[in-house]
Formats: sequence, structure tokens, C-alpha cells
Amino acid sequence: MDSHQYCQERAAASGSSFYYSFVFLPQDARRAITAFYALCRELDDVVDECHDRQVALAKLDWWREEIGRFAAGIPEHPATRALHDTPQGRIIPPALLLEIVDGMAMDLDHPRYPDFKSLNLYCYRVAGVVGEVAAAIFSGQRSEDDRDVRRYAHELGLAFQLTNIIRDVGEDARLGRIYLPQDELARFGVAEADILNGRGTPEFQALMQFQFDRAAAHYESAFAALPDRARRAQRPGLVMAAIYRTLLDEIRHAGFPVLRTRVSLTPLRKLWLAGKTWLFP
Repeated sequence: MDSHQYCQERAAASGSSFYYSFVFLPQDARRAITAFYALCRELDDVVDECHDRQVALAKLDWWREEIGRFAAGIPEHPATRALHDTPQGRIIPPALLLEIVDGMAMDLDHPRYPDFKSLNLYCYRVAGVVGEVAAAIFSGQRSEDDRDVRRYAHELGLAFQLTNIIRDVGEDARLGRIYLPQDELARFGVAEADILNGRGTPEFQALMQFQFDRAAAHYESAFAALPDRARRAQRPGLVMAAIYRTLLDEIRHAGFPVLRTRVSLTPLRKLWLAGKTWLFP
């Protein structure tokens, strides 16, 4: 199978909202971001699907070696081959890809986070860096060349990850993970047992409203940081922001039912939001 076809099928099969931000891109950029997304899915699956910690660590070490091969121009995996096959992919600093691997490795050793500062490092690695790489692909230039866009990308990536954490509280708890900071659970009087057993107490509702407010603030910070000159190039990220920000609102309007169910938007609504945002960024 052709490496680009592999990445396309990997992205389409995921059912992720990110896929909707790719469809309007020119071919080169679409191929690059699809390959990058496929790479992120491969790394994420190492943690989610490998139940033996040592095997998972070995696989992540292989990916570190593969990123070294990517940097040398001799990648082996279809995702990294496809990424290297695009002009946008070849400008990605390998150090950023290694940060993402390190973020995935944190999931193996950190099922809890004592405070937001420690959680923020995880979010930076698995989402802020992803946002920076994606923004560079969309603009076609290295991320360090535009400080404003880089700040926007980091803020938006953090907002996305905080939205994911809110949406997936119940799913993560069933895997033994709690990404809500431990000191905030204590502040709002929420016991770990409440989350692990799916008890949506009034205290839990107040905690989730606090998480909602934080995520919403990071969306606003991202939008404020994006300069007008870059809005057109960064439309794919704004498409994702429209979808994820709407999802965040839906979760709140539903009363934060995240311990028992996974709130989502329909594909038709995602496509409508994507088209509207692409035409009127």
C-alpha cells in the first residue's frame, strides 16, 4: 500500500473531528497534515492498546529511532515516509516529534497529576506541540519563524486537550486514569471514588464548570493571539476550534454527563461547522 494511502485510511478510520479540518486543504498540505495525524495516532495507540508497560516503552523507543531516521531522510514507517515525502513535512523539527513521544510516555507512568502545572507539561507535549507542528504545516514555514502563530498554536492545542480531558473523564477513569488535577479535586470536595464509580455529585458538577471555564479561556487566548495576517493560512486550526468549542458548549449544556457517556457532534454538524468556518474564518 502507498504510504499516503495508508495515512489517508488511518485518518478516515479514526472518525476524529480533526479529519474535517483537512478536507479543504490543497493537496500537498493535506497530505502532510494527514501523515502527521496518522503518526500521532500510531503513537497514541502504543499507549492505549499495549497493556504491557515494558513493551510499550520499547515501542516508543523504536519511534524515537524512527524519528532519527526521519531526520536523516530514511524513514521506514508509512506515516513518517509520507510525512517526509511532503515539503511541509520536511520542515518539521524532529525535536518537536520527540516531544510528542515523550508526552505519550507520560501516560505510562502518570495516571494522576498533582496540580495543573504538572498537567500542563503533559498537555504541552501531546497537544501544544501538535498544534505548533500543524500550524507550521498550514503556513508552510517553520514554527519558530512566527512567534505570534506559535503562541496561538500552543494555546489552541491546550484548549483542545482540556476539552478532551473534560469529554473523556469517564472513559479515562475506566482505564484507571484521572487527568483532573488532584489539588482541584480536593478543593471542590470530589473524591476519586466518585469519578471511578461514576457518581455525578453536585461537587463534581462544580469541578467540571471550573474545568470548562479554564478551557474556554484558553480558546479566547488562542483567538486573541492569532494575527489577522495569518488567519487565512490557519483556517484548518480555526475549523477544529469551531468544532471543539461547540463540543465543549454541548457538554456543559448537557450538564456534564461525562462520567457515564461520551458527548459528540454528528458528522453533518461537524461538516457544517467546517464549511462555515472555512468560508468565514
